Amino acid sequence: MGAGLVGRACAWLLVQRGHRVLLIDPGFTGQRDPNSGSEAALGVLMAQVFHRNSGRAWRLRQRSLELWGQWRQQLQAQGWALPWRPGLLLLASTPEELERQRQLVASRRQQGFPLELWDQPQLNALAPALPIGALGGLYSPDDGQLDPGPALAALLADGLRLGLQTCCDRAEHLEQRPGGWSVHTRGGERFEVEAVVLSAGVASAGLLPQVGHQVSMEPVLGQALELELPLPTNWSSANPWPGAVVWQGLNLVPRASSKLWLGATLEPGDQADPTALASLQQLGGAAPAWLQQATVVRQWQGHRPHPIGRPAPLLEQLEPGLVLASGHYRNGVLLAPATAEWVADQLEQD
Repeated sequence: MGAGLVGRACAWLLVQRGHRVLLIDPGFTGQRDPNSGSEAALGVLMAQVFHRNSGRAWRLRQRSLELWGQWRQQLQAQGWALPWRPGLLLLASTPEELERQRQLVASRRQQGFPLELWDQPQLNALAPALPIGALGGLYSPDDGQLDPGPALAALLADGLRLGLQTCCDRAEHLEQRPGGWSVHTRGGERFEVEAVVLSAGVASAGLLPQVGHQVSMEPVLGQALELELPLPTNWSSANPWPGAVVWQGLNLVPRASSKLWLGATLEPGDQADPTALASLQQLGGAAPAWLQQATVVRQWQGHRPHPIGRPAPLLEQLEPGLVLASGHYRNGVLLAPATAEWVADQLEQD
């Protein structure tokens, strides 16, 4: 249940492994679903710059980055190109943050990861100008940005080629039965299945009390802008950005020609605050002149599922044949492959 990037990744991997899979989601009408966290994603993959060196979150990130490389090749072989822009520059705005980056570079180099610490002269040489006040930056050549739209389309299309079935409806009731589960949809259909994977974001939590489980998640609004850069600003300078740039939690993604994606997880709840969106383009007062003068081409938003009182994501086998794979918050695109692998392994152990 749930056809965001995590749900499609799970469905695609399961059909690849020879399982019969039905993907249920009301969003198969082709219209944008404002409740989908995938709709707000920019696809910035932060794995090697992650601040921890061990634990579940670290392992999931590293495995996912590896799997995305394999998946891109597999989907490319079927005619589905997944645009990938390698390189990520994480900027430091305080001396304390810069020192943490310095320590992280030393730690990662011991692990064999090619992270670099860039100083202010290196940052100042880039064009167009970076956010005002950057003291230095952590550069990772192996992290980067993956376009979520083509990834969503490719996983679904290749899944259909392999036999994936879809249902454009909303699951409203779930009940356990001997040997499996019954899924009832709003439109009156009933499916008898061996296993259920819940990957429908916040909506996943609404189905669980019916089968004796409680999970708390809240929607957090993610917003994004596509900007047209003012002339003569573009990405064709002699020393352009080395990839996506992250500044105080805001993601800046260079696009073709003279466009830029700018996005962030801004506020809890499901209603947009116009003042927060206006502040986004100003980078909290750190926007260089060219960014302040950029024109908004389009804007979009989506709800990121944030677990309450538990670390993201929520990966748990609740019952035999009932798997929760949701609550990825800001890392659904990054963690989709490792989540799918974990889900498939859980179901195949039953």
